[in-house]
Amino acid sequence: MDYMNGPGRHHLFVPGPVNIPEPVIRAMNRNNEDYRAPAIPALTKSLLEDVKKIFKTTTGTPFMIPTTGTGAWESALTNTLSPGDKVISFLIGQFSLLWIDQQKRLGFDVDVIESEWGKGADLEAMGSKLAADTAHNIKAICIVHNETATGVTNNLATVRRVLDHYNHPALLLVDGVSSICALDFRMDEWGIDVALTGSQKALSLPTGMGIVCASPKALEASKTAKSVRVFFDWNDYLKFYKMGSYWPYTPSIQLLYGLKAALELIFEEGLDNVIARHARLGKATRLAVDAWGLKNCTQGEEWFSDTVTAVVVPPHIDSNEIVKRAWKRYNMSLGLGLNKVAGKVFRIGHLGHLNELQLLGCLAGVEMILKDVGYPIKLGSGVAAAAAYLQNSTPMIPSRI
Repeated sequence: MDYMNGPGRHHLFVPGPVNIPEPVIRAMNRNNEDYRAPAIPALTKSLLEDVKKIFKTTTGTPFMIPTTGTGAWESALTNTLSPGDKVISFLIGQFSLLWIDQQKRLGFDVDVIESEWGKGADLEAMGSKLAADTAHNIKAICIVHNETATGVTNNLATVRRVLDHYNHPALLLVDGVSSICALDFRMDEWGIDVALTGSQKALSLPTGMGIVCASPKALEASKTAKSVRVFFDWNDYLKFYKMGSYWPYTPSIQLLYGLKAALELIFEEGLDNVIARHARLGKATRLAVDAWGLKNCTQGEEWFSDTVTAVVVPPHIDSNEIVKRAWKRYNMSLGLGLNKVAGKVFRIGHLGHLNELQLLGCLAGVEMILKDVGYPIKLGSGVAAAAAYLQNSTPMIPSRI
């Protein structure tokens, strides 16, 4: 049969949704409340201040929207742009492709800069386009920080330097769905105008909350943007912020309490420590892949992701079979290869509330699956390489931020 409840705990190692920590599950295990009563506005007010910390902004205005990352994309675009506006968008994998599709369907003039899948955004091409745009017709740069389809992370600080070099006023809109709370992200320092993430990724919550943060420049742009928006309209939120009730429509009460618990865990560990932990787990996974004699889909060390590793399989092996066997035999979920890399890669997600032993268990499972599908692997090789690195690399000492 295609589905069965395997013994033991399910092992979830896709790049989102991720495992939910027990304190977060307990915090969400509560009845509904009247969101107009004093408790929810007080909770919301504190959460709005706390989420600014994960974006590393003091000037940004956050919006916690009951939606997914796709809705957060739409919110970022429709609140800052008008139909026909020219935007530059980078195509580097499946999720950047989907965002570009949304941009086109919303009526924007999208100038797509495409890279080979496995490579990062072509910032030289962006620079050439900015240099030629003396009339400043380009209104926004749209970029996915961490492309989970290929395990590629883009350098946002460099994007900002290119914009500043040409003194170009275009807005910088960033998809941080699989990066914020796991990778280094500095909204204010890097001059990001709209950043967004989803609850089911590094925050380790259920799916259902898109968190968008807008700079003062983005809020100013929203005053003249002519895109149609209703559910995602920032102005409705801002009106209720001023009233002190905070919600233009019914929020997910349980997710709000879950977010509070999730942020408490992150702040107790220390956000910089969380980022360092992801760096260690990412490095350990890549060492395991090397020890297996397999290749990383990411084609340059400067683009390696610390939240997901896409592993290229030999031509005679179908990566879909690896993912299927992981589920059926070992009660483990790995990520499929998507679109151009379908059947060619499988993905190991290593983000969220995750530690070394959990990762080593995943790597051991992958080794058994590779053996099952006929790949000549030495069992324990990748686990040993990862464990040796983790044993000798010192984790940062948790501290509250």
